[in-house]
Amino acid sequence: MSQPLITNPNGLKGLKVLTSNYLHRVDLAPIDDAWEIVSQVHKGKQHFSGESYVNHVLEVASTLASMHLDLDTILAGMLHGVLKENITVEELGEKFGKDVASIVAGSTRITNVRYNSKIANQAENVRKMLLAIAEDVRVLLVKLVDRLTDMFLLDKVDRELQVEIARETMDLYAPLASRLGIDWLKRELEDYSFRFLYPQEYAELSSKLESSFEERQKYVEEVIAILSEKLTENNIRPLRIFGRPKHLYSIYKKLVVQNIPLERVYDKVAFRIITTSVNECYEALGTVHANWAPVPGRIKDFISVPKANNYQSMHTTVLGPRDHFIEIQIRTEKMDRVAQEGVAAHWAYKEGQNASSRDAKLCRELKKLVSSLNDVEDPREFLDSVKGELFDPDVYALSPTGEVKEFPLGSCPIDFAYSIHTEVGDRCVGAKVNSRQVPLKYKLQSGDIVEIITSPTQVPRRGWLDLVKTSRARARIRSWLRREDKEKALTLGREICEREVRKHDTTLKKMIKSGHIKMLLKELKCNSLDDMLVKVGGGTITVQNLVKALLPPELRREDEPTATDLAPEELATLLGSQHGKSDKHEKSGIKIDGVDGMLVKVSQCCQPVPGDPIVGFITMGRGVSVHRADCVNLLRSDPKRWLDVAWSGLADKQFKVAIYITAENKRGIFTDISAVISHDNANIVEMSGHTTATDLAELKISLEVENLENLTVLLQHLRQLPEVITVRRL
Repeated sequence: MSQPLITNPNGLKGLKVLTSNYLHRVDLAPIDDAWEIVSQVHKGKQHFSGESYVNHVLEVASTLASMHLDLDTILAGMLHGVLKENITVEELGEKFGKDVASIVAGSTRITNVRYNSKIANQAENVRKMLLAIAEDVRVLLVKLVDRLTDMFLLDKVDRELQVEIARETMDLYAPLASRLGIDWLKRELEDYSFRFLYPQEYAELSSKLESSFEERQKYVEEVIAILSEKLTENNIRPLRIFGRPKHLYSIYKKLVVQNIPLERVYDKVAFRIITTSVNECYEALGTVHANWAPVPGRIKDFISVPKANNYQSMHTTVLGPRDHFIEIQIRTEKMDRVAQEGVAAHWAYKEGQNASSRDAKLCRELKKLVSSLNDVEDPREFLDSVKGELFDPDVYALSPTGEVKEFPLGSCPIDFAYSIHTEVGDRCVGAKVNSRQVPLKYKLQSGDIVEIITSPTQVPRRGWLDLVKTSRARARIRSWLRREDKEKALTLGREICEREVRKHDTTLKKMIKSGHIKMLLKELKCNSLDDMLVKVGGGTITVQNLVKALLPPELRREDEPTATDLAPEELATLLGSQHGKSDKHEKSGIKIDGVDGMLVKVSQCCQPVPGDPIVGFITMGRGVSVHRADCVNLLRSDPKRWLDVAWSGLADKQFKVAIYITAENKRGIFTDISAVISHDNANIVEMSGHTTATDLAELKISLEVENLENLTVLLQHLRQLPEVITVRRL
């Protein structure tokens, strides 16, 4: 059953009564001490909803007390905002102990560090929070209850803030509540997020379910009566049987995913049978299946193989009375408590029990999550990876030693390999599933026993990104590829720089010894020698810019002219156009430093857009061809024919770019992709695609966009489509 937010009309008195009901041998004086601090630092302060902040922290503490949590957690709930009011962690530690201080610090958002974007700030807050949670799960318990109180007051703020908070709650906090196994809290957070993210759909669904309430209630009573009769006939006496409506968001997801009307959702109610023993759970399952036909693939045994959050239950879906599909869960009383309260059941106060020794398994899992994201530096990629890691697992595969690992649907052996260790993933060449050799593209099934085959010569492949489903595997593969690209750029950059400095009768080694390298790094705005070499090898610093930095213009030798040493008339002759009679750079949106009147065209091999670093290349009789600075064709060309160019006069201009998309071949995928492109003010010029042997859709789309920012946002939105696997620019 849903556990509602505890309202606390009696304030501090009500909180103390609530805690004294179960903390019988614990001194509650620290609650008064916490109240003294809270009432002073938050006096006159308001919660973002306009409510008193003191009332807010009391609501948080009261809800934590209603979950029968230990005193330290309740105190942290009261004090979770005081660090923003000039109270230090050290002061809290001296007065309430290091655990309370640590929980408060971990549950307080960072405010003294500024980042260059809202996304970066959000990513850093999430990163710090995950680190704190991995050390003490109670940090997350406080954060989740704090967020729940926020959601109850969200109708008092403007629409923009509603959407922002609801989206973060749906993407981050509800999945974290699920990870902790706190079912009632997950459902509350999802339903309130649903209400504010999709108000029209929420209102329509609520209205329809309300109108059919009496009919559903009669059906629930009918099913319970039949279950009781059949179980009794088989000498099974359950402690209780009940049916509860599924929460709104779970029904809405089914409507969207299956694209069906509400009338065709038959399992709007989930039934639960609570037994006295594990044996009775299996006996009850046999009785249910003997009377109603089970739906193939919908029987899940989480008793023998518990979920990572310690959830245990037997699930089955059957064709019940009046040919309606009904979901039935069967578990013991103890399993039911853990299913409802999750990790909170382990942290509930028990006399004589040391809280720090509890729930070590979950802490290990959270630490693995944090560790897997350490190498993800890009803020957007980090947030996407966090969301991806907090998936609701659909597949439960086993290692040869019997260790259970959870994966999203469609995961492959590479995902399994990276779940073991990064090194195992990097060296994966194949797998045996149930003692049978399978290809790396094999899709794991629940119950599979997976053995990974490795080779010391194997390295990650870019094509693996099209196969893996877990964010952990994707982040590790991308990390390796970035390192590999950096090493290649470093080697190429070293070769280019050594070649250029030799022209000036010196070497990089000599420049380092003499100290001249510092002047070069300053001129090129590089932090280190390796930074410069990587930028030269990657094309961020062009050879022409390197030459300029090595040799000031006043010392340039007359007998070695470069392309930019030519007079405008000579350049015009080389370009095949009459100097002064053209204004092509204005039409192309590109300006050539120091020279006017050139014919300029954007190269189709790399299709640069405004925002990309660009370099001009002087062609024979066809003007200046503009390339991205990292274009392979440009890097293979003669650097003496390179020109400095810049974007200019870009108003109302569109630039062509090509992207490549791999997605699940589902109905409506073309429509969804087109809708995102249209929404982001891009124009489809051409689209081609085909399906693969593994039933994936591969699309190549030519677009017109305004600039790099426009393209970046578009690619990010395309990646957020559930069916899309990879999106990259060609």
